Amino acid sequence: MGKSGSGKTSMRSIIFADYLARDTHRLQATIDVEYSSVQFLGNLHLHLWDCGGQETFYMQYMTTMRDRIFSSVELLVYVFDIADEMDMGRFNDVVEALDQHSRDAQVFVLLHKMDLVAEDVRTQVFRDREAHILNACRSYQGLTVRCFPSSIWDETLYRAWSQIVYCLVPNTKLLEENLGEFCRICGADEVVLFESTTFLVIAHCEEKRDGVEAHADVHRFEKISNIVKQFKLSCRKAQAQFDGMMVQNSLFTAFFNLFTSNTCIMVIVSDPRVEAEAIQLNVEAARAHFDSLIPQSTAMG
Repeated sequence: MGKSGSGKTSMRSIIFADYLARDTHRLQATIDVEYSSVQFLGNLHLHLWDCGGQETFYMQYMTTMRDRIFSSVELLVYVFDIADEMDMGRFNDVVEALDQHSRDAQVFVLLHKMDLVAEDVRTQVFRDREAHILNACRSYQGLTVRCFPSSIWDETLYRAWSQIVYCLVPNTKLLEENLGEFCRICGADEVVLFESTTFLVIAHCEEKRDGVEAHADVHRFEKISNIVKQFKLSCRKAQAQFDGMMVQNSLFTAFFNLFTSNTCIMVIVSDPRVEAEAIQLNVEAARAHFDSLIPQSTAMG
């Protein structure tokens, strides 16, 4: 939800419909509510309701459609256009309705189009808006509210939506425990699991080593999501099949391969003693085990 023109449909189309950011200008304004069921991780169905932000529709959501819109909601994404003045009255109405009908729902607030804010003040602008939003939600004890900056032009969109989807996927803790064991067996530094259609991160683990500092770039996975998805779309346009890639330099070797029927895996290895063929064999050997851990048919709204 969010005001008309805030970018709701554009981000949904990039993540779930393989749009390029430059092509989103072709999208029309959403009329009323657009319903879609997105297949994620093969058998997990995400029921998405994209609510048009025009004032007429908003009034209907708050009155005649209130029960229908806000009942049985597991997660709500509210989008603010960072370039516009924040309409906190509308946001408060939405949160109040959600608290009334779906008190245990999670709320993700995306402060969108952050690329329009000067880079040197971007973090401070986000923190100020975030504090304002969280302060407005303090009285709603049952709701979990989290804020993220986002833009269709960089990796922040993938970071926000990876966090959104992560909280909906069953078995993430079990996946990460098994991923950690796989990481140790391979002698890897990091292992990351991506959903194969959206390339959103669904699980990852990092092997802690004495004397080795944590990676400085906390957005590295989302940058990779963005890069690999664009590469995959380029392969599709060239009528080529994307199966994976390997990147190697003097510091590390990175493997990116199709893994289970619905995931891709990235393995990062800095130990020069670990052979590339050994990693490939381990990936092949682990495939059936991880396939059994992926959630079976489930509907999430």
